[in-house]
Amino acid sequence: MSTRELIKEIKQLPLRKRLMVIKRAMLSVKKSTDKGMEKAAAALLSDYKNDKELTAFNSIEFDNFYEAR
Repeated sequence: MSTRELIKEIKQLPLRKRLMVIKRAMLSVKKSTDKGMEKAAAALLSDYKNDKELTAFNSIEFDNFYEAR
C-alpha cells in the first residue's frame, strides 16, 4: 500500500480511530528510535569510559560551580 493510499484510508476513519492510528505510529517511531540510541550508547560505552578526551570534564568539581550570567 502506498503512502497516499494509506493516508486516504486513514482520512475515512472516525476521528477517534485516526487519533489512535497517530498515537500508535508515534509510539512505534519512538520505540525504534530508543532502541537505536541504546545500541549507539552501548557501542560507545568503552570510549566514554577510557578515552581521556571524552572523560576530561569528569574530574571537574561541580560543588562550587556558579553560572556566570
